[in-house]
Amino acid sequence: MSERSDDDEQTRAEFGEAVNMTAAELSEWLETDESRGVGQKKDGGESTGHESGRHIVRILKKKKADLTDADIAHMRKVVGYVKRHGAQRPKGDITDTDWRYSLMNWGHDPKKA
Repeated sequence: MSERSDDDEQTRAEFGEAVNMTAAELSEWLETDESRGVGQKKDGGESTGHESGRHIVRILKKKKADLTDADIAHMRKVVGYVKRHGAQRPKGDITDTDWRYSLMNWGHDPKKA
């Protein structure tokens, strides 16, 4: 196995830990007003996180062998975002917070065990 393959394998493992929502759960979530209401938007359009969520759904539906270099790169981006944003957890109940909603757009629901 090449070094690149080992790195990709680690990325897939970290992505699997970071993304704890199924493709169906994430697809359903992305249809909500809460999902569309959070995140940085370019020119008033779709937020970066919402766009990322759509890409994550496509990744989750693919077979491992069908993942592209762009998919692997996005998986790395997702892992980094979930780690960084997750570390900024607010105090108190997170159920109805923009913090949680942003993470959910990236495929991670912090309320899941």
